[in-house]
Amino acid sequence: MYGWVGNILIIDLTSGDVTTESTESYVENYLGGRGLGVRLIYDHYKPGTDAFDPSNPLIFNTGPLSGTALAGSGRVDVTALSPMSQLRAKSNFGAYWGPELKFAGYDSVMIRGKASSPCYIWIKDDKVEIRDAEHIWGKDTFETQKAIQEELGDPEIKSVCIGPAGEKLVRFACILTETGDAAGRTGMGAVMGSKNLKAIAVRGSGGIRVARPKEFLDLSIKINNEIREHPAYKELSVFGVARGVHMMYQLSFFPVGYFEDVC
Repeated sequence: MYGWVGNILIIDLTSGDVTTESTESYVENYLGGRGLGVRLIYDHYKPGTDAFDPSNPLIFNTGPLSGTALAGSGRVDVTALSPMSQLRAKSNFGAYWGPELKFAGYDSVMIRGKASSPCYIWIKDDKVEIRDAEHIWGKDTFETQKAIQEELGDPEIKSVCIGPAGEKLVRFACILTETGDAAGRTGMGAVMGSKNLKAIAVRGSGGIRVARPKEFLDLSIKINNEIREHPAYKELSVFGVARGVHMMYQLSFFPVGYFEDVC
């Protein structure tokens, strides 16, 4: 398989069991992290399970381009049953955690169960540990990432984590990485907190196989240059999606009430 590294990491926080499943049987039918996430939650979620029940699986999915040079390829899709809507969640974040997970040898991570006390997961290639997090429980996401890097002695470790809101099961709590990349919709931080899971830290030493590396790199550079030269690039890089607020109000489709209505 090109792009995919071939493994789904499955961690049960209740039992402490760590297993893997092959990605290969999925990838022909479910392209990308979002498609893979839909399939995995369909297979592993039991109807009637509450969002904060330990058996609600929390799944982080990369895609076949994650970890490559292609612009925008570092995003990670997060899915579970949402405490906001009681439907399948769809949220995602960017930055470098996704590529680092791929470099460690995993396309996805599925978290099951609930730890008996606060914990974090440490993934270093094929070594996976569930570690105590009592000392970082209560810290914000900036403090948490720094504390984990210092504890493990590596400033290049990438972590996804929750802050006090996720710990207290605030239903719209986010999952954060780096200085502000967030899975900011559907309350995935609350699901993570319900499992007593503070963070997932990753460091990988592997790579991604590409079928035609030179052609792919040339295309990636071309696309990156086209993005930077586009008129909307500067506006988006400064204002983000807030640039569209005025237009949405004018056209009466600004979402309110968690997309239950528009104004």
